[in-house]
Formats: sequence, structure tokens, C-alpha cells
Amino acid sequence: MNKGRVTIPTDLDVISQTKEVMKRWGADAVRDCDGTDFPEELRDIDAKVYSTYYTTRKENGWAKENPDEIQQMYLMTPFYTAEHSGLSIPLMKGLYPDMLKVNSKDNIKRFWEVIDRTTGAVISTDQWTYNEETGSVDIHATPFHDYTVSFLAFIMWDPVHMYNAVTNGWDNVEPQMTFDVRQPKTREFTMQRLRQFIEEHPYVNVIRFTTFFHQFTLIFDELAREKYVDWYGYSASVSPYIIEQFEQEVGYSFRAEYIIDQGYYNNNYRIPTKEFQDFQAFQRREVANLAKELVDITHEYGKEAMMFLGDHWIGTEPFMEEFSTIGVDAVVGSVGNGSTLRLISDIPGVNYTEGRFLPYFFPDTFYEGGDPVREAKVNWVTARRAILRKPIDRIGYGGYLKLALDFPDFMEYIESVCDEFRTLYDNVQGTTPYCVKTVAVLNCWGKMRAWGNHMVHHALYQKQNYSYAGIIEALSGAPFDVKFISFDDIKKDPSILKGIDVILNVGDGDTAYTGGDWWLDTDIITAVKKFVHEGGGFIGVGEPAAHQANGRYFQLSNLLGVEQERGFTLGYDKYNWEEQDHFITEDCGIDADGNKIIDFGEGKKNIFALEGTTILRQIDKEVQLAVNEFGRGRTVYISGLPYSFENSRLLYRAILWSDHSDHELHRWFSDNYNIEVHAYVKNGKYCVVNNTYEPQETTVYRGDGSSFSLKMEANEIKWYEI
Repeated sequence: MNKGRVTIPTDLDVISQTKEVMKRWGADAVRDCDGTDFPEELRDIDAKVYSTYYTTRKENGWAKENPDEIQQMYLMTPFYTAEHSGLSIPLMKGLYPDMLKVNSKDNIKRFWEVIDRTTGAVISTDQWTYNEETGSVDIHATPFHDYTVSFLAFIMWDPVHMYNAVTNGWDNVEPQMTFDVRQPKTREFTMQRLRQFIEEHPYVNVIRFTTFFHQFTLIFDELAREKYVDWYGYSASVSPYIIEQFEQEVGYSFRAEYIIDQGYYNNNYRIPTKEFQDFQAFQRREVANLAKELVDITHEYGKEAMMFLGDHWIGTEPFMEEFSTIGVDAVVGSVGNGSTLRLISDIPGVNYTEGRFLPYFFPDTFYEGGDPVREAKVNWVTARRAILRKPIDRIGYGGYLKLALDFPDFMEYIESVCDEFRTLYDNVQGTTPYCVKTVAVLNCWGKMRAWGNHMVHHALYQKQNYSYAGIIEALSGAPFDVKFISFDDIKKDPSILKGIDVILNVGDGDTAYTGGDWWLDTDIITAVKKFVHEGGGFIGVGEPAAHQANGRYFQLSNLLGVEQERGFTLGYDKYNWEEQDHFITEDCGIDADGNKIIDFGEGKKNIFALEGTTILRQIDKEVQLAVNEFGRGRTVYISGLPYSFENSRLLYRAILWSDHSDHELHRWFSDNYNIEVHAYVKNGKYCVVNNTYEPQETTVYRGDGSSFSLKMEANEIKWYEI
């Protein structure tokens, strides 16, 4: 029987059903979930047993006995305008009271900041006081200036436990308090606690750390709604103890503003400051050292250590050097699309990776009238593109199995998914798929945020970013060797651009994803221009290299051949508006007016072409797609490109054209953009995959340019020998 590489959840009330599902799906591992217990009757089952292990919660007794070592986070109040010389700012307004508690125990004059946001000045500590009774900070203010207070708060209810409780309607549940493993007493307690847990659970094979120490930023409002979420956020990884250690290492004083960042909390779109990067690096080193102790204990008992890429994962950045020193055996994470799949499967230095597929077995999906099959199909087919480029080693599902059992169509569909995954894995494991080109995504983060570019919490749709996230999603399943490099990488060693065929710079101006004033660094801009001039390709999407300075907004305008009208060049007439047919748009449809049908998403306003630039699409005299030549190199400008099969093809053609490789199109290629071809030359195999939910026809081109016609069923994947 086809079996293995699948993990399923269980609970006390689904023992026989668990065995049946294991048989149907070919599962070889079972796990518990938040709010469940592992059944004693399954402890001797012929399968690996995962146990979800929380290092920072599920021990309220310890947290209550050691309130000084409860975890903390930095928060900022909203902006308040002073109408008189006195201003009182309530700290907890807009925050869920059961989750957070103001930390007034530690030296508030040292660790808090009151800032005049009109001038940017920090208010002297003798000009404000904290009123414990009212929970407000009283300020000697300048009338009609705006003020904020940045303060520390204890995390009295673990945010993920609270999220699970709210989502699942757990009434009268005791909030699980957090504790800070970084601090001395809790550190010692944690090591002993882990040993005790392993000794009391000898049947557990895999300790699934969820995760280690610091929760990503997750804050709820008074109505228990998510108020602010940043999956990459470091604001809940602070405490006076940690701050003092940081100061000793870096040799300068810490400020709350290094975390608060004007209320932006250093989210992924902010160009990171040196101080914030210093803090991140410090946290990565300290977290890695401490996590290694837990992993070593796990290995000492002969168990595997698995890290969940979520919850308290801050400081365990998986693509940074520190991560490999921890020694975890495996990483598991939630798969929302191709980008999140690659975020897991590309992690180096672990024995295996596992993806938790959707839907999660929660009542927000599994309810009467719900359609979990549809969500499962979209999730699987979307992620499959990325698996075919870089497979995870296992798949799994989480939540409450009892809910899924009431949906027989869903159970049957997942059975087929498990079988297909195993077939896919058997065919592609141990080899690198054929890559047409090497492309580099250039931004401020580089490999630290590989595959996470333009990803907002829960990977949800955002009007402001889907036109950019589509580029990363398209790349996740495309036949390219994708690298993520930073401006700092180029600054330190410009030779990093050698071996790269095409650079992509994607996003809005003055964000971390396009670089902002990094483009004023002559070393950076000359290195990129030299790269293109000598024959490299450059693709800019949105507002690439954008920062107003030196008479232009696009600092690479002469290279890209386009610029944005920002009101400063209205006196200059623009004459270049004629569209031309091009290799890049050959697969695009034509509307009734004869225009190419291309979805640019939100697109960009007021982009115009310079003389000599070739326009491929403009709408109402606003350029959406254009190409240019610079020296021996080529560039492409795209205003936005949401993910779709059509747009994936357009990007594919743009990359080939920008690298002077138009002639290589018909290699491992399908002339129907709904169907893709992936070759595994080392394994002597290739596959053709229908990404749609309808039958399709295509002409398939092999690597030598020969071709054949093919009809495919919906979602079908066919394997061939080379």
C-alpha cells in the first residue's frame, strides 16, 4: 500500500477514527493540537507520535509564582493632541485587558518613552508621570502638539492561545500565561520541565517545539479582534533583562523607539535601521544558543526535535547562519500558497521539512454548509507548483479531526492528495529541477526574508501588496534558480551579482522592498548599472529604485526608460505613447478594441516613458508595461503583476527576454499557460501538470525542442521518462 510522509491530528474522542484515517490516507505520524490530549490507546500505534510542546506557556503556576519573569512586549499609544499645557494619555485604551498588563514595576523612566510626535523630540522624564490609579501618563505638554507613550506590558494571555480560544469558542477557558525562558529562574525551570515531560511521555518520538521563546507581534483590541499583527515582528521579544544584555553587547543605550519605530513596529515594509538590525542579530544569537540547549536535551533522550515555523518563532530566522547551530531535526510550517511552501522547503540544514496544509480543522471552515473541499483543492493545487520545484518531505493537517469526519467528500479528496504527494515526491526527490535562469530578488532584507516578501500576517489578501506578492508567488513555482539578495550584500561584495542573469526590484517607493535611499549609495547604483550595461537583465515592478532625489524619483529611470510624474515635470511634454507588439506579450489575449489583456492589479498612476523606450501597454497615457535597452543589457518595467497563470507566463517571458534568451522559450515548455512542464534531468524524468480545474489541451516541448500534443484532465499531472 502507498503509505508514509503524512501526519494527522488526533484527540481523546476519535481513537478508532484516527486508525481508520491513518489507513485511508497512509499516514505514518499522529499529533496532538492546542486544546487536545493524546489518547493513551494510541501510544503503542505503529507510527511516529508528535507532541506539541510549549516552552513559554501551559504552566500557569510557574508564571504566577514568578510574575517578574512573565514575557513582555513594547506598545505605543495612539497619537493624542494636547489642547492645553497638560495632557493625560490612557495606556490600555484600545487593548484587550485580559491579554496585557502595564509593567510599572521596572524603571519606567528608563524603559518608557514619551515623544512629541510633532517635533520628534523625546520628552524629558521630569515632564511626565504615570498615574497607577487611572492607568494614564500625565504630560506637561505644548498645546496642539501630538504625543505618544511607548511602554512595556506583561503578556498575561498568550496571544495564540487567545486566538485559538476565540476562534473555537472555548468558553470559560483559563488564559495561559506566558513566561520568559531567557531569564535565569525560568531558564533553569524550562530545562528541568522539558526533561520531566520527555520522561513522562516515553511514547513520544518527536518533540514539536511551538516554537521556542518569542511570539511574533499579535495584539487584540477590547472586542478580542486582531488589532495589530506582524508575523515578522520583534516587539514581543523584549524585557529589561534582555535590553540590559543587548546594551552590554553593542555598547550603546537602548531606546524604546528602536522597537516602536513611530508606531510602525519595524514591519517588513520599513527600511530597517542599524539599531533594529543590531537587535535582531543579538536576538538570533541568544535564541539560537538557548534553543540548542533544549534540542540537545531532546537528542539526549533519543527524540527528534521539530520546530514549528510560527507562534514563538522570532529569533529563529531559518535562512540565517545562526539557525543551523540550533540543530533541530525538522521544521514544520503552515502552507498557504507557493511562497509559504518555499519558505519551508528551502530551509537548509535540517533532516526534513513538513508542510501543514489547509484547511485547518477548525469550526470556521468545518460547519454546516461549509465547503472545506474547495479550500483544500485551491490550497493543494497552488502549493503543488512550488513542491514541483523544491519539495517538502512531508505533508500534514492540524486541528480537530472530529470536525473533518463529518465531511466525507473532504476525507476522500485528502486521500487523493496524500497519494499524489507521495508519487510526486518519489519522482523528484534528490535532484535539482531544470532551471532556465538564475534570478535575484533585490531588497533590504535579502535571504533573511526569502520567500516572505510582501507577505502580511496570515498571508491574507491586501489591496496594497497583491500586485507585488504575485511576482514572488509566480517565482515559487517557476523554473528559475531564485536568490534573495540585499543592498548590503552588494555593498560588501559587488561580485555577488556574478552568476545572476536577471535582477528583480519589486514594490512601492521608499519601502524596504525597493530600497529607498539605498539607491543614493554610489556603490550600489553603479554596481547595478554596470551589471545591466554588461548584459544583465533588470525587471522593476511598481516603483523600483524609487526615492525623490537628484532630479528624479526612479533612480534608475535612464536604465528602465520610465519615470513617474510627481508634479515636478508637468512642464515637460511627453510624446512616447505608442504601443508595440513584443515577445513578452505574445501569449496575452486581445480585447474587442484590439488591446492586450493584461491584469496589472492595482497598477501605478502617472508613469510615463522616456524617448526611445518601447511601450508594450499603456492605459489612459499611463505606462503599465515597457522595455528598454541599456548598454548590452535589457530592462523591463511592469506596474504590477498579481498572481495568475497568465501573469506567470508574462513574467517568464520577461525574464527570458531581459536575458537575451528569447530563443530558449521552447525548452521544457507548454504553449498553454495553464499547463507547466518541470524537468528532472538527473532523475531522467519530467512532468506535465494542469494547474486548472478544467480539462486542457497543449503542445509540450521537450528539452531538445521536439514536441507533442497532449490532452489533460482537470488538475492532472503526467509523468514521463526523458
